[in-house]
Amino acid sequence: MVNLKGRSLLTLRDYSSDEIRFLLELSVKLKEKKRKTGSGELLKGKNIVLLFEKTSTRTRCAFETAAFDEGGRVTYLTNSQMGKKESLEDTAIILGRFYHGIAFRGFKQETVEDLARFSGVPVWNGLTDLYHPTQALADAMTLLEGVGKPAGETKWVFCGDGRNNVAVSLMIISAKLGLHFALLCPQELSPDPGLVQEMTGLAEERGGSLWIGRDREAALKEADAVYTDVWVSMGEEDRMEERIRLLKPYQVNRKLMALGRKGCLFLHCLPAFHDLNTGIGREVYEKYGLESMEVTDEVFRSSGSRVFDQAENRVHTIKAVMAATLVEPGSL
Repeated sequence: MVNLKGRSLLTLRDYSSDEIRFLLELSVKLKEKKRKTGSGELLKGKNIVLLFEKTSTRTRCAFETAAFDEGGRVTYLTNSQMGKKESLEDTAIILGRFYHGIAFRGFKQETVEDLARFSGVPVWNGLTDLYHPTQALADAMTLLEGVGKPAGETKWVFCGDGRNNVAVSLMIISAKLGLHFALLCPQELSPDPGLVQEMTGLAEERGGSLWIGRDREAALKEADAVYTDVWVSMGEEDRMEERIRLLKPYQVNRKLMALGRKGCLFLHCLPAFHDLNTGIGREVYEKYGLESMEVTDEVFRSSGSRVFDQAENRVHTIKAVMAATLVEPGSL
């Protein structure tokens, strides 16, 4: 039996293939449990703090809902003294005395690693500039649910910024699970070569593959799903014009989707700029004449779109992570 009690989730690089599969299987089990019973007591008596430097919709709500479903209690903390009037080390120690687990969402990967080092309790990465492991778990769950094939027979493609935290986390989880993963991105936005080499070897060992390049047809050949993310991440808004120039050729549209398998699914971690119903969307339209950015509204709203299934699965995978790292494995 896999035993993750007391472990932090800072990056999926730290987790074995068996441990990741265990978390996904537990996520499916907890999803079915919620549909049948609505609630449980796996996290009863557990206090959890959400220490967030970045704004959030899905990550915050998923952590809170997941905890509430299983009897946990949550504090949402965005105005701490950490790094201002109190050191990170001191803050971590205090939170470790108050809480059984800490979820962090912010900028530096170093911050979440230091929280785990000093707090003495499990720390879960809800997003840093380098990694987004809880998102990748929900993405893999949604992919495998939607495609219905073994990992070794499943291929998905990420189109866009190959260096961003989502693309990197998808590359890692794909290699660990033996999925076939293609990264369609401009040369300027390619991921770290060292990580690519490491994940390529890992993928091949597990029966998967990793492809990185700019050939649309080669990337989309036999693809079961296409994934994209926003062109500009939080904190990089001043690079909007540069990113539009680089990434406009990688927009996910009907023509690109047609290069994949019949019934090819569309995935996105959200929020998505697929129409003019956001302030940023309208601003981009006024400045650059684009009615949509990384994905067209037609694809976003298509029958193959699984974006809201992904969002729901954030709850189930986060619940699995918290339960697996906070309670005895025999209770799961």
